[in-house]
Amino acid sequence: MLEKQQLKDGDKVFVIYRNPHAANVATIEQAEIVPHPKDKSDLALFIHNSYHPLTEDDAIFASYQDAEYLYNELFDYQQYD
Repeated sequence: MLEKQQLKDGDKVFVIYRNPHAANVATIEQAEIVPHPKDKSDLALFIHNSYHPLTEDDAIFASYQDAEYLYNELFDYQQYD
């Protein structure tokens, strides 16, 4: 998982994105790191045509495979079958 200080404008990243309308639904999505629209000295996550402030608890990854590994650990319910 990447830390906020490792990110720079233009980075393509992958995030575990929780659906705000269905809390038990999460997917791996590609996003971009961009300048924050209201504070150019800060960065934001651009995903689904929206800006999201970066927070310490964001799950941000350099590759899809890295995101998938954690996603499977968190959401792979098949292990309980």
